[in-house]
Amino acid sequence: MTAGSPWFRDTHEPGQEPIPGDGHAPGNGNGNGYAPGTEPYAPADPYAPADPYAPADPYASAADPYAPAAGPYAAPVDPYASPEAYAPAETYAPDEPYAQADPYVPDNSYAPAQPYPHGQSSDHRTGPPESPYEPSYGPYGTEEAPNPRPDETAALPVVEGPPGPSGTDAEQAPGPERAPGPGRAERRRAAKGGRGKGRRGAPPAAAAKPAAPLSRVEARRAAREAKDSVGVVASRVVGELFITLGVVMLLFVTYQLWWTNVLAGQETNQAKERIEDTWAKGVDKDEPDVFEPGEGFAIMYIPKLDVVVPIAEGIDKTKVLDKGMAGHYAEGSLKTAMPSDKQGNFAVAGHRNTHGEPFRYINRLQPGDPIVVETRNAYYTYEMASILPQTSPSNVSVIDPVPKGSGFTEPGRYITLTTCTPEFTSTYRMIVWGRLLEERPRSKGKPEALVG
Repeated sequence: MTAGSPWFRDTHEPGQEPIPGDGHAPGNGNGNGYAPGTEPYAPADPYAPADPYAPADPYASAADPYAPAAGPYAAPVDPYASPEAYAPAETYAPDEPYAQADPYVPDNSYAPAQPYPHGQSSDHRTGPPESPYEPSYGPYGTEEAPNPRPDETAALPVVEGPPGPSGTDAEQAPGPERAPGPGRAERRRAAKGGRGKGRRGAPPAAAAKPAAPLSRVEARRAAREAKDSVGVVASRVVGELFITLGVVMLLFVTYQLWWTNVLAGQETNQAKERIEDTWAKGVDKDEPDVFEPGEGFAIMYIPKLDVVVPIAEGIDKTKVLDKGMAGHYAEGSLKTAMPSDKQGNFAVAGHRNTHGEPFRYINRLQPGDPIVVETRNAYYTYEMASILPQTSPSNVSVIDPVPKGSGFTEPGRYITLTTCTPEFTSTYRMIVWGRLLEERPRSKGKPEALVG
């Protein structure tokens, strides 16, 4: 074994292999240009402490600010590895904010994400590299959303308007990140010291403070102000009186137009039954002087008008006319003949409206229409001859034995019907005249006017 050979050692212990020396480098006299125990090509120990007095390498490249810090367990750097060429960051085209997604392309939300091509960075951010002393992300709300996939529907970005002149752009132009809060009405109510919960059930802005107690003078003044004035009280009284008067008038009209007819119908039915009962008993009362005022003695039929009404003695409004019956003129200067008289004018009166209104439609009678009067002994059939539409209530000549204006020129056996006109008034009188056609005993049955 050669002691100076680099491939042989004096001992069999493992150690560093000697390297042939450089003739120009200082050595130890054995042909090796390096100091004993040093190996120029040995890899650096990553765990060895740095020498603070080692000279700096002027050609060493500056530390990469983006390189991760070497941990205590990081792999040693290969000094012989070829440096990688700097690859510029890949930029992306700006998104089209108003591009609409194709509605015919299905949205496959469950498709697996496509990996990036080899050598392409997954970082979508562009621009200059960040400083190691700057945060990698901006403040909250400014982070840019990732670009959507081609098969997804892109949301349109919200463009914020310019700030308002008063500097309250956050209240006038709502942004996408505006937190929900009370509406304009709630804010106004809160500013005015709202009276209660808002329309959405929001609690009042502040609880009402208890009112301070009033003094005695202030309490009296408040009590006087709370009382209604004389004008207010008077207007209320007048209004209530008018309402009461209107209700009373409505009830009165209802009574006159409807209820009086109901009562008169009941009265006429009872009067007709009493007259028929009297005839059935066989008591003869054909003479006019034997009937008492208000006592019924005959029944009138007007077939064309479907009228059947009892005839009572006298024209008293309360005892006769208001009970729905027709009254015979039999008092004083207005006394007229009876149907059984051999000559004269049998005149009767009746209401045109209310209280049974038996003569309401006598204006519809035409010449020749029959009017039948039934007494205890006979049926007297008259035919309508003429009509006087309107005359004064003081014109009593219409009920004379030979009535004026009727067209009759000589004495005979006539009938006269009188009633008020126009309807619902008593300003004038309407007159209808007729002459006797037939006197038929009751034993022979009803006349043809009633049978047909």
